[in-house]
Amino acid sequence: MQEYWELYMKNLEGKPASILFNAGISMEVDAIKYIYPQIAFVKVKLKEPNERGLLSEDEQPEIAYLEDKLEASLIKFRIGKYVGRIISDGYVTFLYYLQFTYNWQDFLEYALDEFASYEISSGFQEDAEWNYYQKLLYPTPREWQIIQNHKVCDQLRAKEDNLYLPRAIEHKAFFKDSSQKEPLVEKLEEEGFKVQDSLHHEEGHEGISFYRIDKPFYHDIDGLTLWLIDLLESYGAEYDGWETSIVKS
Repeated sequence: MQEYWELYMKNLEGKPASILFNAGISMEVDAIKYIYPQIAFVKVKLKEPNERGLLSEDEQPEIAYLEDKLEASLIKFRIGKYVGRIISDGYVTFLYYLQFTYNWQDFLEYALDEFASYEISSGFQEDAEWNYYQKLLYPTPREWQIIQNHKVCDQLRAKEDNLYLPRAIEHKAFFKDSSQKEPLVEKLEEEGFKVQDSLHHEEGHEGISFYRIDKPFYHDIDGLTLWLIDLLESYGAEYDGWETSIVKS
């Protein structure tokens, strides 16, 4: 089972939520879900959440230590896999898929013996289809796009890019129904994009690249790409990401 973690924000029941999940196991779910058929949680009430109900900097070290103790206990008792963490509305919830449940209490006692000052609840239930992982932790295509946007923004910032400066941003799209290509090109041109080369996907799909002068700052690129996802979908196409050049102050 691979260990590859992603962190992103989403809206959960009307509240901001920070989601950390093991993306590396997403391709293995069908092979392992019947080995680990129960979802389990440890829910901890934060002492000092910030104004958004998320983890504050002051409390972060203690919660990180608690998380490490839970992981060490999971390894010691060999009962399952840690798959993700949700921080929202003043709580942090750690999620695990269990192979065994007979020593769940032993796992909790070993992990939480130093944290009596926290209000903590726990439990487990059947989830043989891994719905909690696939529908709660795993991002939607739109949320995945935001994750990728922020990775590119972080890379640009690391190279001293001024993300507030407008520049040409190139996008790619591939068609599920190429009969919609010309109407889409016309719409993109109406929106100020310059449509460039025709592209061919490795699976044989036809595509296009197009660019416009925009800012690649986090919020700006999020709004633009999410709008493009919806627009392209209405013309039978799928968005395939963006790239740009580095512009320094």
